Amino acid sequence: MPSPSRLKRAADATLHITFNRAAIMDIEKRLETEKRIVELLKTIKDPEIPVNIYDLGLIYDVEVADDQTAKVTMTLTAPNCPMADQLLEEVQTSVAGVEGVKSCDLKLTFDPPWDRSMLSDEAMLDLGLF
Repeated sequence: MPSPSRLKRAADATLHITFNRAAIMDIEKRLETEKRIVELLKTIKDPEIPVNIYDLGLIYDVEVADDQTAKVTMTLTAPNCPMADQLLEEVQTSVAGVEGVKSCDLKLTFDPPWDRSMLSDEAMLDLGLF
């Protein structure tokens, strides 16, 4: 019969394996949710430029926290954008409605400031810049 210390080590190893599998599943769920958010952001058009905000380079970061809060960091093409409030509200409301998201923490930044180098190849084609 195995000793009590050997049984404890085996139980600890099983617990560790189970925990790691759960952690991997959590990471996979977060990555799937982040992918859904990106796909959604690709459907939101800039009100003044006929390109989606993701390919336009306005989205700097998308992350889903353990508490299912989507943290989105974005910018605008110009700080004095007249459609800023409308665009930010659309992003926040839309992202909060994604499966796997409980709320959206939207951060607007101008550091670094947006410039044409942030356009995706697809956006450059759409805008005739190639």
